[in-house]
Amino acid sequence: MGTIKSFEDLMCWEKARVLRNDVKDIINTFPDYEKYGLVSQMRRASRSVTHNIAEGYGRFHYQENIQFCRISRGSLHELLDQFITALDENYISEEVYLKHKKQVNSCLAVLNGYINYLKKAKTPINF
Repeated sequence: MGTIKSFEDLMCWEKARVLRNDVKDIINTFPDYEKYGLVSQMRRASRSVTHNIAEGYGRFHYQENIQFCRISRGSLHELLDQFITALDENYISEEVYLKHKKQVNSCLAVLNGYINYLKKAKTPINF
């Protein structure tokens, strides 16, 4: 891991940012009548992931940071369910769904790694 000077240096935030931008592109293809439904929900969930990672980083207390990362993790699961809904409604293909399921799972893996790092960092070492 390189030097972390900002939340922007966190790999979990970087991967979530890519996902957020991919979601933006996908929801632009959805029907207009979903503007205040699924489109809005997916936009908010994808933004929540990066927003909470950033907010947690700014807290400077490990436990608070962990809690905000857990909220991000919940938003990733919410987003995956929304991709399933988009698939069920035939707004996206199975191929697009599987691509983004893999992307969400990759974000989850990196975020879980960061949470585990924070848990270990907050625990004092007893000699």
